[in-house]
Amino acid sequence: MHVIDALSTDFYEVELAGAAGTAQDVFAQWNAHDRLGVLIYEPLAALGATHLIQLACMCFYDAKPLRRTERKVYPEMFAIHVGGWWGGHGNFDFWPPRREVQVSNDPQAILGVLNDFGITRLALPERPVRDIVHRRKEEDCALDRLATAVMYSPTGRVAAPDFSIRSNNRRSERDVQRVINPTALSEQSIAQLVQTAVPVKETDADFMPRQLALNAGITEAMREQAVQQRAALKVDGLVTESYRFAELGQVLKRL
Repeated sequence: MHVIDALSTDFYEVELAGAAGTAQDVFAQWNAHDRLGVLIYEPLAALGATHLIQLACMCFYDAKPLRRTERKVYPEMFAIHVGGWWGGHGNFDFWPPRREVQVSNDPQAILGVLNDFGITRLALPERPVRDIVHRRKEEDCALDRLATAVMYSPTGRVAAPDFSIRSNNRRSERDVQRVINPTALSEQSIAQLVQTAVPVKETDADFMPRQLALNAGITEAMREQAVQQRAALKVDGLVTESYRFAELGQVLKRL
């Protein structure tokens, strides 16, 4: 389904420095032209950034409310798989297919994709700063545009976090389960979805084949690990994830 209907900003509670925060504490001054990029280096890793992705989706719609009522577009965000396909994440609304891509595990190539997509808000797994030499001016191009960089963990909890995001609504987990165990809808279900007011990706003929193709390398053991990691984040059935901000001046040395 489309996050326009499925999720709401008030599903998420931000805690920063031990105090209640807001989406603006995570994505300061989000505007209508912001774009989220999520780097994925291992199987189903972006599940650890579920709430960050969903919060960015809400910022996308809140910045320009007519996207919910008139345009009804998918969020401008991109899942970037590094060095292989690490599972289909289309259920998080990384759709159409151009918004979920693969790039070689080469920092220069990764930075090139970030620049090509015009990423302004970056999520990447915890990675150390390294002595990476990028192509001339490519770093300046990215840093001129980047407003936020956040490190996540595939487990959902980073070391020494700067902030956490807690869901207070179980609906936020719906797409997590669909990423872990993608299932094809029946013809009857698709026919019903076609009649809904907001067009949804599940009715696209290439949606499920695309997700199955991206999941070709995902094993049952990987799925089970993802289930266990998600369960470990729950308190009374609700999930809390933690994150750490990455210094913009160093983040491109973490690719």
